[in-house]
Amino acid sequence: MATEWKLFADLAERAGEKRVTVEAAAGDTVGDALEELLADRSDLEDRVLDEEGELRSQINVLRNGTNVLIEEEGLETELEGGDELALFPPVSGG
Repeated sequence: MATEWKLFADLAERAGEKRVTVEAAAGDTVGDALEELLADRSDLEDRVLDEEGELRSQINVLRNGTNVLIEEEGLETELEGGDELALFPPVSGG
């Protein structure tokens, strides 16, 4: 089964597209889906992960509109069928 990522702002530019489908199914984690997303996209990986391979603190990861890093179990959050994932860069206000 496939899961779709929506990418926003410069993350979409680095990936070359705004929507990316990855092989991740119910029971996999958000982290598994993120690994699939970054597997062949080194420009995107450099923007999303730090030197230790950890998610950069200012990157937001959403599952069905909910920030998994705040309201769920982070990258260990389990996927369910039909989940929509989104990756946001830092948002600045003004």
